[in-house]
Amino acid sequence: GRGIVMVWLRRTTHYLFIVVVAVNSTLLTINAGDYIFYTDWMWTSFVVFSVSQSTMLAVGAIYYMLFTGVPGTATYYATIMTIYTWVAKGAWFALGYPYDFIVVPVWIPSAMLLDLTYWATRRNKHAAILIGGSLIGLSFPLFNMVNLLLVRDPLEVAFKYPRPTLPAYMTPIEPQVGKFYNSPVALGSGAGAVLTVPIAALGAKLNTWTYRWMAAITSA
Repeated sequence: GRGIVMVWLRRTTHYLFIVVVAVNSTLLTINAGDYIFYTDWMWTSFVVFSVSQSTMLAVGAIYYMLFTGVPGTATYYATIMTIYTWVAKGAWFALGYPYDFIVVPVWIPSAMLLDLTYWATRRNKHAAILIGGSLIGLSFPLFNMVNLLLVRDPLEVAFKYPRPTLPAYMTPIEPQVGKFYNSPVALGSGAGAVLTVPIAALGAKLNTWTYRWMAAITSA
């Protein structure tokens, strides 16, 4: 009986965590994404957005991957995040906003690098944290900048459709567009490579804590 309780506790905790983090990734996209084109701090905003998204991906993906122990799980998790954000994008589109109003971040290739690290090191947890975590942080800003360069005239969209989530004084600033070429990617990648590793370690530790917590409950 206790074993069955343990299994179900494990499953429900695991799925709840995945849903919470994946939904948060969508909310983070919508709110942090606002600041990229809507302030004269665009350069800084891209870096902050990159770091927040890299760490959000790392904590959920490594938790899920180490939970299953199967390389490929991180990519599956990033796909869940992407689909949730597509749903949010569709909701805004249905409200009459343009298709590019919500830009879906490119999580999947960075998650693939984490999976590849885990697979290539024969499922080594510490390699996944150190190498996989830094690869997520390094690669995400690069993939995401390519994504943003493909968006149809983001400033025009920004001027025509003020964000309901931002105060009225935050209007799009045209002169700052020139800052959007190379430096934010370098700074985002550098900061991401450093900061994503401890957050990946936290994701791995959450796995351990979850097991201990469930074991304590079922043995009480």
